Amino acid sequence: MKRDYYEILGVSRQASVEEIKKAYRRLALKYHPDRNPGDKAAEERFKEAAEAYEVLRDPQKRELYDLHGHEGVAGSGFRGFSGYEDIFSSFSDLFEDLFGFSSGRGRSRSPMGPTPGADLRYDLAISFENAAKGTETEIEINRMEECPECHGSGAMPGSHPMTCPTCHGRGQVVRTEGFFRVSTICPHCGGQGTVIANPCKKCNGQGRIGMRRKVKVRIPAGVDSGSRLRLRGEGEAGLRGGPRGDLFIVLHVEPHEIFERRGKDIYCTVPISIVQAALGARVEIPTLDGPQPMDIPAGTQGGEIFRLKGKGFPDLRGFSPGDQLIEIKLVTPTKLTDRQKELLEEFAELERGKNEDGGFFKKLFKKNGLHDSVSDKTL
Repeated sequence: MKRDYYEILGVSRQASVEEIKKAYRRLALKYHPDRNPGDKAAEERFKEAAEAYEVLRDPQKRELYDLHGHEGVAGSGFRGFSGYEDIFSSFSDLFEDLFGFSSGRGRSRSPMGPTPGADLRYDLAISFENAAKGTETEIEINRMEECPECHGSGAMPGSHPMTCPTCHGRGQVVRTEGFFRVSTICPHCGGQGTVIANPCKKCNGQGRIGMRRKVKVRIPAGVDSGSRLRLRGEGEAGLRGGPRGDLFIVLHVEPHEIFERRGKDIYCTVPISIVQAALGARVEIPTLDGPQPMDIPAGTQGGEIFRLKGKGFPDLRGFSPGDQLIEIKLVTPTKLTDRQKELLEEFAELERGKNEDGGFFKKLFKKNGLHDSVSDKTL
């Protein structure tokens, strides 16, 4: 008759998984065949401890054992270990920790434990204003969610996945080819380590189903095209209790009809008339906070740039914000009334008279000793 698994490992029924592992490591080290060559009693204790550890470290097997004893575990498909090779293949990682090498008894396996869910990407277009001011929006995404019917097990409610009888839960099978041992994915369970005899009808045994979800996204002020936001835990659900993946939001800022971004600064052009430029004027400047009055000094030239401090984009790192740069564009009138033409011609005559005596070119000629009989018209 088989001994009680808890008794074999010398732990209580309330022992944690870490306590169970620690107890097994102690017994495995004590009864390891390399330390007890030819000792049949040590060999049996080594196999016995491995079987107890395999059952008690697995939450599903342990639950079956606690409820129904050895018969409950046997009903799940677990039949123990066939020999040393089976044990070393199953727990090679643990033996490498113990001895610093695998004792030449087999390669490490990759147990099919909890698997994190996949990360997702969502491309989000936002307005120029929202990029500068920040906003909160809601998006809809398609993602894999844990099946609400079987809670991710893949099995019908009331049933459990069974340990694969081919690989005994390892997810891999090992075959020997001469001096080499080759591990391959178990063809029976596809590397899962378990098989589902009665699959959940809602998810067809997958443990997850595709669902459409709404997610709130807070966009900080100052983002730019290409900025990436990470929403932890908003990706796809994991497998076998694994953590959820993350959702990455890639932002695309739409162009603005007036403003252009240059680093943290905002650039725009403001058209003014020749009269406003010559005499000076107060004009309204468009900003992200709405129109703002600004004084244009008399004699302003086309192409001059004025700066509004702090009216640019906020800095994502908390430094000072950018400025707004305003380039002045002189607009030449194209349709003039007779009176406007008359006034401009009068202005031109005045300008011509001003240049006759003290004009720039006459001063230049005198400075260089040139003959001043050359007419202005020729110049």
